[in-house]
Amino acid sequence: MTNSLFSAENQSTPVECFGQTFPSEHARREHFTKLLAEKLKDPAFRKIEGFPQGTDEAILAMSDPPYYTACPNPFLEDFVRHYGKPYDPSAKYSREPQTIDVSVGKTDPLYKAHSYHTKVPHLAIVPSILHYTEPGDIVLDGFGGSGMTGVAAQWCGSAPSAYRHELETEWKKQGKAAPKWGARRVILNDLSPAATFIAANYNLPFDVETFAKEGKRLLNEVEQELGWMYETLHTDGKTKARIEYTVWSQVYSCPECAGEVNFTEEALDEDSKRVKDEFPCPHCGTTLTKSRLERLYTTKVDPSAGNSIKVPKRAAALIVYLIGKSRYEKKPTVDDLSIIDRIEALPLQSMVPTIEIPPMHMTHERARMDYVGITHIHHFFLPRAAQAMGVLWAKARAHPDPRIRAFLLFFVEQAIWGMSVLARYAPTHFSQVNQYLNGVYYVASQHAECSPWYILEGKLGRLAKTFQAFGARQAGAGITTGSVACLPLASGSIDYIFTDPPFGENIYYADLNFLVESWHRVTTDAQPEAIVDRFKKKGLPEYQHLMQRCFTEYYRVLKPGRWMTVVFSNSKASVWNAIQVALQQAGFVVAEVTALDKVQGSYRQVTSATAVKQDLVISAYKPNGGLEDRFNRDGPTVDSAWDFVQTHLKQLPAVKVTSGYPQELLNIVERDPRRIYDRMASWFIRHGTMVPISTPEFLAELPVRFREMDGMVFLPDQLVEYEKARSRIPQVKQAELFVSDERSAIDWLTNFLLKRPSTRSEIHPEYIPQIGSAKRKGEIIPELDQLLEDNFLRYEGAGDVPSQIHSYLSTNHKDLRGLEKNSPALVAKAKDRWYVPDPNKAQDLEKKREKALLKEFEAYRSFTGRKIKESRLEVLRAGFRAAWAAKDYQTIIGIANKLPEETLQEDEKLLTLYDLALTRTEDGV
Repeated sequence: MTNSLFSAENQSTPVECFGQTFPSEHARREHFTKLLAEKLKDPAFRKIEGFPQGTDEAILAMSDPPYYTACPNPFLEDFVRHYGKPYDPSAKYSREPQTIDVSVGKTDPLYKAHSYHTKVPHLAIVPSILHYTEPGDIVLDGFGGSGMTGVAAQWCGSAPSAYRHELETEWKKQGKAAPKWGARRVILNDLSPAATFIAANYNLPFDVETFAKEGKRLLNEVEQELGWMYETLHTDGKTKARIEYTVWSQVYSCPECAGEVNFTEEALDEDSKRVKDEFPCPHCGTTLTKSRLERLYTTKVDPSAGNSIKVPKRAAALIVYLIGKSRYEKKPTVDDLSIIDRIEALPLQSMVPTIEIPPMHMTHERARMDYVGITHIHHFFLPRAAQAMGVLWAKARAHPDPRIRAFLLFFVEQAIWGMSVLARYAPTHFSQVNQYLNGVYYVASQHAECSPWYILEGKLGRLAKTFQAFGARQAGAGITTGSVACLPLASGSIDYIFTDPPFGENIYYADLNFLVESWHRVTTDAQPEAIVDRFKKKGLPEYQHLMQRCFTEYYRVLKPGRWMTVVFSNSKASVWNAIQVALQQAGFVVAEVTALDKVQGSYRQVTSATAVKQDLVISAYKPNGGLEDRFNRDGPTVDSAWDFVQTHLKQLPAVKVTSGYPQELLNIVERDPRRIYDRMASWFIRHGTMVPISTPEFLAELPVRFREMDGMVFLPDQLVEYEKARSRIPQVKQAELFVSDERSAIDWLTNFLLKRPSTRSEIHPEYIPQIGSAKRKGEIIPELDQLLEDNFLRYEGAGDVPSQIHSYLSTNHKDLRGLEKNSPALVAKAKDRWYVPDPNKAQDLEKKREKALLKEFEAYRSFTGRKIKESRLEVLRAGFRAAWAAKDYQTIIGIANKLPEETLQEDEKLLTLYDLALTRTEDGV
């Protein structure tokens, strides 16, 4: 990569950085490193939330300022000032929500260049960046992880022609204009120094040829120094061979005779290479299972502290080695065991971290590491692996060129997990490289102790090839380490946000990154980590408030009228609602939520929290400044409600088409009248005001002010676009409805009756199967008869047959076509059919229903027991709304405290009002 600003060839070439010119890359780095070193001495700087734990020297060693710092980056505002464009309210900007396929690109070599606990592939992000931004715009990812958003931003300018052609063809099919190709600038943040170090090496250019050469030299030097540790003799007793990996077996005790049981020798089936369910004790013949075995321990001298420690007893059971290109295996000989004993007597390499593992969920609650003899970081490694990792790290760290040094460490650190005792022996797999369990510290009964060359030789070639073809060509990224809740950025400076935040307790990032970060000597400050972690006393409410702070900061730095894409990967409805409430409280308005169906490879819009079973893509926007200014000027009026609706409808797609054949128009859930009302109501509540218009009034007025078609609301120009698509694609695919509560039951019945006005006996067999596993625990859904009586109208046979029923019957029954609405035959067929009332009558029904709900709410208000085990959600919603309007926050809080946790957490509307009531009470409002 000879055009790299960071190449060895450019060390004496003038370089430009943020408008300053330096005589060389070395001078640039020296200048900003000195500034960072001075900044690190400032106690106030080190008190910034999320500041990692590490010495000045360790932080400086990881960093490459001004582009990357392993602490909050003090140069980011300069980055934005130099590359960004100030917000211009007169500049035209309009986009519709863009969906992404988060499963795309997971086999791409760039994606696989460095593993991380979870990440969205860059090829899944590229279309969104192209859609929402222009070349040169600044993209932000505050939960940047391994930096895939940065890779995607740069890929927009370096994508190969084949990819460009494929994407442009797809967009043309969708009726979209071709994207504007060109790199975007990116700012990446993460709480974890391990993550930002990976992100920096993915996104900052380096001399690939020099890295490849130095990587080979590093492995050769390790071979010369430690090769003897991985030598073994072939079974002929003469030919020397290199060990690829040694299988270590846990040694247990038989519960009957107390004899030692080598797990691999006794439990592993030699033919199938699988662990047997049952096997005999080699001493007494008792039938054993793994669960019956008792772990044996042995006492050893800790090579770091010199004290005695208890560790699980292990035995080398198998050696797999190479001669030329042929692979062989054998049981360890006396000579092999002698080499292992010799290694064990060596002092620990100075580069191996020996720090004690602090109390954390992953090592003290989820998996008791002390039970497997691990209380300090160096205990993760057997003696030979510790020697190898120590030498690898020391040699990589000693390289004189800072950029090559960083990428050598990026290369070497990928062996940390794979050379630790976390690497399981997986005999049915082709390779034993990195056979550890993802997302957990777990020490198995069989461990594959791999040689450094077995893990890294192939990796070196793949990295060089991948980054030669696709690596960063310019320093287009600013990377910072700290909390998303306090980004060192100016307000309204970011053009687009793409983010994949942590969800609930899916992954314990700080815990899992501690192993790698210990080698860098810079570790995560886990205090502000957004996570559900019982060990750290962080429940769902704490998680929600942390996420709300993060989204509030996102809202602050994003330009008005611009978009944020949030990828959601959690199956819990409670976490989903926490995210939605956090988004709304921060000020964002959700315009679309789509779920990726990985089986069918298609998207479906989410209509219920119970549908949260797959990866979701949330498209949200920051309302433009005009809407906020008008609200601040005029207050919560009916006109401001319609102002919001007008603005919101502009952000919604006019047409959505399925990807399959034949094509179908998708029903756009966000254009549903009730969903629009919910978005409007949430916006007013978030501003701390009453909703200025009731649901029935809103639903009656909506079709007067706007256009309706196929149950969706449009602006006039959007309806023209939809009608054009409707004439071309006549089939409209309705969104799938799930009956999980009273509101969704009413929605299902409305959909059903709009298509088929029916009698109670016709409705019942269709409706009952819908109330199954989706029904929430503790939720009372009224009987079908009550739902029909409260929300719909029944034709009793008096007067003309209602138009809705007449239309249905005349369409589906030939003998009823052309009859007058008072025809006896038509009346007889129509009698007792339920139908959806027209808006004016619906208003009266809704008011009557609201009154009944509030009357029933009084029973909850006067409830004197400890917990309300079963409740009717619509009653609670109506009561909470009325209490909010009356500023009766104590009623909301009091009843919320009596509800089961899941009732509150799994309903977005209740959770929003409860959260706001708490805030108002705490603020003394």
